Amino acid sequence: MRKDQRRGGGFTLIELLVVMTIIATLLTLAAPRYMGNVDKAKESVLSENLATLRDVIDKHYADTGSYPMVLQDLVTLRYMRKIPLDPMTDSNLTWVIVAPPETQKGAVFDVHSGAKTRARNGSYYRDW
Repeated sequence: MRKDQRRGGGFTLIELLVVMTIIATLLTLAAPRYMGNVDKAKESVLSENLATLRDVIDKHYADTGSYPMVLQDLVTLRYMRKIPLDPMTDSNLTWVIVAPPETQKGAVFDVHSGAKTRARNGSYYRDW
C-alpha cells in the first residue's frame, strides 16, 4: 500500500489552526462594529419610545384635561396597545415618571428612561 493511499479524508492540525486563526481575525474586526451598531439601535428605539409615550400623554391631556395617574391608564383607555419597553433596561416597568407641576391634574406629566448608564454621546439616558 502506498503512503498517499493510507491518508484519510480529515484535516491536519496545521490546517485547522490556520482556519481558526483566520476566523479569529475576522471576529476581532467585526465584533466592535457589531456592538456599536447594537448600542446605536437601542438608542434609536429609546428615543422613539420616549417620543411616542410623550405624544400619547399629551393626547390624553388634550382629551381629558388631566394627565394619567399611571402609565397603565394609557393602555386601559386605549391610547396605546401596551406600554413600550425601555430598551436600555429591557422592561416596561422601569420608566421614571415625572409628575406635573400642578398635582391635582394627574400624576404622569413626563417619562424618562430608568437606565443609570451613559449614552454614546456622554449624556445619561435618564436625562433624555
